Amino acid sequence: MTDNQKILIGCGGLGCVGLICILLAVGAYFYLIGKTVTRTYSTGNYNSSTYNSADGTRPGSNSTSSASNMSDDDKHKLFQAAGITQDGELITRVLKKLGFMREDGTTTPEYNTFINSHGQWAARNLSFINQYRTPERARQYVMDHIND
Repeated sequence: MTDNQKILIGCGGLGCVGLICILLAVGAYFYLIGKTVTRTYSTGNYNSSTYNSADGTRPGSNSTSSASNMSDDDKHKLFQAAGITQDGELITRVLKKLGFMREDGTTTPEYNTFINSHGQWAARNLSFINQYRTPERARQYVMDHIND
């Protein structure tokens, strides 16, 4: 084996290890974001009799039956975009829309299952995440898709 072949094998191996590390880091990042969203917003308290001036609905009034019509991919997109906005009220609204948060602010068992799969989804959908990486663009995506 020549020196060039050894260098080529070493660089290829190092590139694979680097890619695996990046994927693990992305997965860990989104797993931790999910934990943060749960801790931060699971005890959210708001007056559910107030109306959202943007669309005339009460916060949390969207039924989860509409979420059952959404594909898993669409659920992940809506969840991801809401998280990027860093708007607690909007995140809570999305979690309720998706059926992952009860009216009392606690999360459902389905939320944990969803969060466990979200890191894998994110690793496969970096182009979507990059497309909506600013809070403004992410908010527009949520507003365009929350009533689907």
